[in-house]
Amino acid sequence: MIKTIFKSSDLLTQQIQNLGIDTWDDLLIYVKNIPYGRNANREDLSLILKENKGTCSSKHAFLKEIANLNKIPNVKLIIGIYKMNEINTKIGTILSDNSIDFIPEAHCYLKIDKNRIDCTTPKSNFAKIEKDLLEEIEIEPYQVGEFKIKFHKNFIKKWLSDSNATITFEQLWAIREHCITYLSQQYL
Repeated sequence: MIKTIFKSSDLLTQQIQNLGIDTWDDLLIYVKNIPYGRNANREDLSLILKENKGTCSSKHAFLKEIANLNKIPNVKLIIGIYKMNEINTKIGTILSDNSIDFIPEAHCYLKIDKNRIDCTTPKSNFAKIEKDLLEEIEIEPYQVGEFKIKFHKNFIKKWLSDSNATITFEQLWAIREHCITYLSQQYL
């Protein structure tokens, strides 16, 4: 962990300091404990604190932005596409009910000095999905909106085409959304 003390005078850093958070280590713990949920606007990183919730995308984009603003080195924001299934992700029996083994899911996390750090929830454990990774790319915080969605959808479309799947993209995306809704309810 990085014992960096925040020095930036920007609004986001001031907001976390107003909460009594002065170090990177403390911020990682704080964000990990913020409830899981979609924000009203995924591109407004201040909503993590204002709404007291966030997803893997918004939480890790927020952390990367704080790292950028405070010149914390070696922090990368990553989109990892992994084989989401009923073993590595708490999605109930949605996939098996639809005769699907897995869905390629986009998950955001940080790489700090080459170590993967997942602050999505207090129970997040990257090791659960590590062996199921299909692809990783580095992005910047502003890319967790439209770019991430487009990247994810294009990945699924190519995967469906390459695997000669009989399910349509629209059907698979609807099942995926059902999984995300189910997952969100697990953390209410």
